[in-house]
Amino acid sequence: MSLYKIRVADLENILEQEEVDLKALRSFCFNGIPDCNGFRALGWKLLLGYLGPRKVSWTTKLAKQRELYKQFVKEMVISPGEQDGPECIDHPLSDGPESNWSTFFKDNEVLLQIDKDVRRLCPDISFFQQATEFPCEFVNERERKLHVRVAPTTLSSANVERKGIGMTKINLITKRATENYEAMDAGQEAHWEVVERILFLYAKLNPGQGYVQGMNEIIGPIYYVFASDPHLEYRRYAEADCFFCFTALMGEIRDFFIKTLDESEGGIKGMMAKLSNLLHEQDSEVWERLRDQELYPQYYSFRWLTLLLSQEFPLPDVLRIWDSVFADDKRYDFLIKICCAMILLLREQILENDFANNVKLLQNFPAMDINLVLRKATNLE
Repeated sequence: MSLYKIRVADLENILEQEEVDLKALRSFCFNGIPDCNGFRALGWKLLLGYLGPRKVSWTTKLAKQRELYKQFVKEMVISPGEQDGPECIDHPLSDGPESNWSTFFKDNEVLLQIDKDVRRLCPDISFFQQATEFPCEFVNERERKLHVRVAPTTLSSANVERKGIGMTKINLITKRATENYEAMDAGQEAHWEVVERILFLYAKLNPGQGYVQGMNEIIGPIYYVFASDPHLEYRRYAEADCFFCFTALMGEIRDFFIKTLDESEGGIKGMMAKLSNLLHEQDSEVWERLRDQELYPQYYSFRWLTLLLSQEFPLPDVLRIWDSVFADDKRYDFLIKICCAMILLLREQILENDFANNVKLLQNFPAMDINLVLRKATNLE
């Protein structure tokens, strides 16, 4: 029997138990989840806490959450004019704080940024331009689609900047399609349109944080995995399941995106400081070279850490990285080790290069076998 088949059999054995041993699952997934039978989608749901270890609870939990998501769509995506009864006095020109229409138009400013971002998601694959098998039943008419609300003829461009506990604009996104993805006709939806709706609902339900540019790069791989599940019933509810798993993940990494928490241990500056300290421990010569060139971690690792390396590697490699990151008990300690390993593997070039070439090298990480990077990270003390 091949090593791959042995690993598949081992994972099946873990998942067949009435109560999944999460410690055994983490240990297995840390070394990569086999890319078959929907294992990754199920594994991530367990590792992110969307599903509990007791299998008997899964059916009820999934039904409850999927119904809840359906309510979110009905309440927050459909325009006020369609929700209101004939006796409603709310008017589209009303600017009062209680007006649903006032909120509707304010939401469009954030929606515009989301729309721009999701139309260029994961350009190395065509998946997000393709039609989903399961378009949302509540928005199958073109007029109800979110992107129609922010069409160029409807709304001028909004600039989303970082402020307080609010939104951030990460200007270092590199993996973008050169042209915007096109929308589907009425009755159909492209996968990017589904992702747009998920991000819009997340922003509505988390007003303290809202939408942060870069969240689209976090949600993309999760949705891709769930919407590619070979099991029809799981694919049917990929949107709802993705929403809750994305929300759980953002609950863990939201400090990366909140300016007022930058200095905290879990904030982005704290994470970059941990990376710098680890690099100093592992290779003081490389650390000193970067210090002498004043090439500080924020020049390159801000994007690495905030976007969980989703911009540095092709999608299949990102999925493999996230298997290990989600499975690690300390979670983002291992992310720091991966980032450190990436620098160490470029040691000779860093020591030889000048400042400009090192900036270019680290901001455009060269193609490399992801297993080599992960082995290096695993071996770091």
